[in-house]
Amino acid sequence: MYVIAIAWLYVTVLMAATEPNLTAGVLTFVCYGLLPLSLLLWLFGAPQRRRQTRAREAADASAASDAAAEKPPR
Repeated sequence: MYVIAIAWLYVTVLMAATEPNLTAGVLTFVCYGLLPLSLLLWLFGAPQRRRQTRAREAADASAASDAAAEKPPR
């Protein structure tokens, strides 16, 4: 998916380079390239973030249960 993002940024940089002045080029790059791409990557990254959170919680729970099992009884 990052290949698509890099290609899109490349296209928008070329589009921005053809603008008549610097302000139009920057606005083209930001509004047509960065903003939509950041939204797309954030939306498509949500499942991965969710999996990482679940894995972290499972590792924490496993570590807590291991620590409780190793604790000697009184």
